[in-house]
Amino acid sequence: MNLMFSRFATVAAAVFLTGTAVSAAATPSTVTNADRQSTRDTYSDDEVAKAASDFFSTGAKDLSDVLAKVLKEKGHPVAIIRGEEAGGAIGVGLRYGRGELVFKGVPAHKVYWQGPSIGFDVGGNAVKTFILVYDLPNAAALYKRFPGVEGSLYFVGGFGVNYVQRDGIALAPVRFGVGWRLGIALSYMNFSQEKRYNPL
Repeated sequence: MNLMFSRFATVAAAVFLTGTAVSAAATPSTVTNADRQSTRDTYSDDEVAKAASDFFSTGAKDLSDVLAKVLKEKGHPVAIIRGEEAGGAIGVGLRYGRGELVFKGVPAHKVYWQGPSIGFDVGGNAVKTFILVYDLPNAAALYKRFPGVEGSLYFVGGFGVNYVQRDGIALAPVRFGVGWRLGIALSYMNFSQEKRYNPL
C-alpha cells in the first residue's frame, strides 16, 4: 500500500511539475521592451553628444565641456529625457517641466516634472532641458521625487548641470536658457505620468 502510494505521489508530482513548466512557457511575458532595453543598451559618448547638439541646436564648446564632465563621472546613460521647463522665483521658486523619456529602440514615454527650488534671483525662466538618465530599470521607476545632490552644480557659459538621485537612480539635467537659475542646486524634481500643478 505504501509502495503504491509512493509511486502514485511520484507520478503526480512529475505531472504537476511538467504542467507548471508548460504553463509558464505558454504565459506571455510581462516584461516590456523598455524593461529589457534599460538593462542592455546605453547611449555612447558620440550618441549623447549628437543628440544634445541636435536638441539644443548648437555644437558649442560649452555644451561639450558639460557633457564631458557628466560622461566622465557617470558613464553612459541608459535613457535620455528631452524637454523644456519654466518657472519663477522670489528667493523660493517653482519649476514645471515636460518632455519625453527615450530608451534606445523603444517608443518615447511622455513625462512631466515639477518641484520647488531655492533660487538666487527674482524673476522667471524658460529653458530647454536634456536629462541623462542612469540605472533606471524601467519607465515606471522614474515616477517619484528625486532630491538634488548638494554641491553637484556645474556651470559653463550658458549651460548648467546638477545631479539628482534616489534609490540608485541618478539623473543629470543639462539646462540651457536665459535665467535658468543657480537655484537648481537646491531643489528636487518630482516626476509624474500626467501634468500636475501641485509642485510637492
